[in-house]
Amino acid sequence: MFNIIIPARYASQRLPGKPLRDIAGKPMIQHVYERACQSGAKEVVIATDDQRVADAATHFGAIACMTSDQHRSGTDRIAEVIQLRGYGDDEIIVNMQGDEPTMPTQLLSLAAEHCANSGADIVTAAEWISDSADVFNPNVVKVVVDDKGYALYFSRAPIPWDRSRFSDSDQSTDTAVHSYRRHIGLYAYRAGFVKQYVTWPAGKLEKLELLEQLRALEQGKKILVFDTPCDPGFGVDTEEDLAKVIALLSR
Repeated sequence: MFNIIIPARYASQRLPGKPLRDIAGKPMIQHVYERACQSGAKEVVIATDDQRVADAATHFGAIACMTSDQHRSGTDRIAEVIQLRGYGDDEIIVNMQGDEPTMPTQLLSLAAEHCANSGADIVTAAEWISDSADVFNPNVVKVVVDDKGYALYFSRAPIPWDRSRFSDSDQSTDTAVHSYRRHIGLYAYRAGFVKQYVTWPAGKLEKLELLEQLRALEQGKKILVFDTPCDPGFGVDTEEDLAKVIALLSR
């Protein structure tokens, strides 16, 4: 069994009020919540720092946890929920982002299953990049793994760097995209690990890349990356993303 916690901040620089933006007659956070509920999770909790989000969640029947507005990351918010809900250290927590209304439920249960059956500290997902432009897009996070599927590094830069194909002056669109994995922001871990994680200071690599999973790698922890067996959907960060999701979910 596993629990899902959905961090949902109201304040978003690129898309203000993002969790409550309407998609086919429902706030986005409700679409996310309903997908989480279909995954077989024992409990689904929406973690927010805004009363408007909490009120909306309560209105459609969700468990809402009000958390501090001082948290630096979604993981810090999840740690507070773990404490408030009294989860035991061995309970598996799946961190589902509050802006993923098209996330397949299969990926949530798969992440929990891999967490239960592996010795990894964190389990996350990736997909092979099919659009060559994404290789050089810093908003698309890349990950490289070892032969057993454990993460070696995450970066906003193109990794691995294909020295025989690329030069500093020629970021060719004719990229061998099959060599690149896009990291998907879905995490599974045990509650005890989260409690430990938030006690560590942000690492140098984390600060450079602005990727909090690098904190775990810098502490020598193991992150298992599984390849998605289906289209993972996409997150909503901009008005353009929102329009695409509205068109998709209104069908």
